[in-house]
Amino acid sequence: MRGDSLFGDLVRAHRRRLGMTQEELADRAGVSVRSIGKWEAGQVAAPRIGTLRALADAFTLTGDARDEFLTSSALDDITPAQLPLDPPVFTGRERELAQLSASGDGTIIRVVSGTAGVGKTTLAVRWAHRVRHRFPDGQLYVNLRGFGPTGPPLPPGDALRGLLDGLGVPPQRVPADVEARAALYRSALAGRRLLILLDNAADAEQVRPLLPGAPGCVVVVTSRDRLAGLAVTDGAQLLLLDVLGTDAARSLLARRIGADRVRAEPRAADEIATACAGLPLALAIVAARAAAHPAFTLAAVAAELRTSRLDVLAGPDPAADARAVFSWSYRKLRPAAARLFRLLGLHPGVASIDALASIAALPPDRVRALLAELVQANLVDEPQPGRFACHDLLRAYARDLSDRLDSPSSRREAVVRLLDHYLHTALAADRLLKPHRGLGPRRPATHAPGVTPTPLADSDDAMTWFGAEHPILPAVADLAEESGLHTYVWWLAWAVLTYHERRWDRRDWIRWQMRAVAAAERARDPHFQAVSHYNVGYALCELGDLAPAHGHLNTALAFYEKLGNLAGMAKVHLNLGIIARRRTDYTRAIDEAETALALYRKDSDPVGEARATNNIGWCYLTMGDYTRALDHCRRAVAVHEAAGNHMGAGHSWDSVGTAHLRLGNPTEAAACYRRSLAAFRSERDRQYEAIALAHLGDAEEAAGRPRAAHEAWHRSLAIFTEIDHPDAGEVRAKLASREVPPFSLRQQIDRRP
Repeated sequence: MRGDSLFGDLVRAHRRRLGMTQEELADRAGVSVRSIGKWEAGQVAAPRIGTLRALADAFTLTGDARDEFLTSSALDDITPAQLPLDPPVFTGRERELAQLSASGDGTIIRVVSGTAGVGKTTLAVRWAHRVRHRFPDGQLYVNLRGFGPTGPPLPPGDALRGLLDGLGVPPQRVPADVEARAALYRSALAGRRLLILLDNAADAEQVRPLLPGAPGCVVVVTSRDRLAGLAVTDGAQLLLLDVLGTDAARSLLARRIGADRVRAEPRAADEIATACAGLPLALAIVAARAAAHPAFTLAAVAAELRTSRLDVLAGPDPAADARAVFSWSYRKLRPAAARLFRLLGLHPGVASIDALASIAALPPDRVRALLAELVQANLVDEPQPGRFACHDLLRAYARDLSDRLDSPSSRREAVVRLLDHYLHTALAADRLLKPHRGLGPRRPATHAPGVTPTPLADSDDAMTWFGAEHPILPAVADLAEESGLHTYVWWLAWAVLTYHERRWDRRDWIRWQMRAVAAAERARDPHFQAVSHYNVGYALCELGDLAPAHGHLNTALAFYEKLGNLAGMAKVHLNLGIIARRRTDYTRAIDEAETALALYRKDSDPVGEARATNNIGWCYLTMGDYTRALDHCRRAVAVHEAAGNHMGAGHSWDSVGTAHLRLGNPTEAAACYRRSLAAFRSERDRQYEAIALAHLGDAEEAAGRPRAAHEAWHRSLAIFTEIDHPDAGEVRAKLASREVPPFSLRQQIDRRP
């Protein structure tokens, strides 16, 4: 559609008055023939003042005729200053402000994105006020209304009209066609230095017509959408704004309610910051409530947040109501993505794609596409590749939505699928770490339809999975307890035991097994109670807490005896023997080990017999009967290796090596320790890898190889230190008390492969 043709009519009239063609006028005025044609056809409005003066010169206009030509068509020569008020309360964000200030060439486009209420506009406006002196031609601002309570986003054509108004273009000069408006907008910006703040954008398509076409301007776009397309096609620089850290959140509270109140109740202030998830909007709402009620203690405000955060963060103004603000992002989601977001509120932390696929009962590829939509909307973050989370307030909002929109049965089914995902993956991982660990017929064999356990190929995969998921597993167990599904808690504790043993994770090892004891008692299941007390006793024994270990083992023995469980009784006696040996009660130790041996034979368990045989051999070692010890431990090695039991073989090779060392055969001992070390490494057992290395160092020293001894001890000490093992001090003392001769050239040559 053609715009106002007044300017075009004037150009045509003056050109014809002088008898010039469009080509001749273009040469004389220094403009393009195409521009002249568009002006005369009324397709674009008038150019900037400099071009108008060139045309007036070409037309030889002077006096009133010249002034009439220039004033009837020129843009108003004003300097726009449209920025909103510089936020009076602003805290932190220095790193982000510096990123926005980073220099660049050409037209600079920066996108500030982030979740609802994170302070995108506040940051952009603060920065714009800081740097406005760099833009002599002014600052433009437009609220694109991409997310909000006031209807649909602002159409690009309407946004262009407002921007052209800010540039002084008379309304009658603004074309009706959006493309023509965009062309006029780019022409009006050409050669000028302006800062343009495009606030609250809905998507990249809304923003593109508003971008300058020539260097000189800086554009800052804020949006809840990440607008990654602008980075791909328009060279935009992306800045993802995160929530505030604890210090910045506390500082924001102090600036809004007074530093004295925060100093008076620092713990309550920190609790408020945590409850608000570091979200500036939430902190501002709570601060306004506290400021409006100066008699309220911060502890009282924190208590309100503990009971009903979203209700406390509500208010009559939609812009100051957390639910309302979050809803502006949620309602833009497609139905499937909205459902996944609601279900994500059931997950207690950072989740893998497989976990979220299980919650939603969807294939992982389908969930990956839905997560991309949630990430793009900044409702979900991807802190690590393939792992997703949202901050606590958004999780509370998602759960609130699920409570209102999803049926109780569908929510419970989703919780069961979540628990099944973690339990069945953990059980599979544990089996890879310790294939010979007895599971019993009661081991969960099936999971709910729609569950996607994470596929694991080997023990390395198992340790990697446990390493990634162990921070979230306690919260998964909490969810099971809240849902009254106590057997899930028990089996989860059972499945993580080997991992904690391998990592020598003392605190979590005991904490998990005590959770299993409590879950077994709640379930009133004697088999679970027997296993749980045994596992606690075993862990305490390994950690050197012999008295409580003895108590739990005796409790387990009583349960096993009532159940008639031979294997359970045998392993309890085996560990009671270990406690007796550590207390130097060797007679009792051998009696307990022989009792275990008899029970294993009765139960037809050759691997169990080998364990008992090795324990008897170790008792003889501590008693000084090295020949008899060597005989028992060799027999144990043969059985373990025949059964493919790497951990058992590793322990027995260590025992054989110690017998050789005590018998004065250090070279044979070192060879045995290396086999033990290889077995423990294959099972990724850090504790026993370090123990085998320490023993290898002893053998190398006895064999007259001090350099090799020191290398083994150094590697042992590094692992002991990493896992906070009590044997670190002994190895450190060996290293401190031994001198190591420097390498000679001959030694270096000998050590080459």
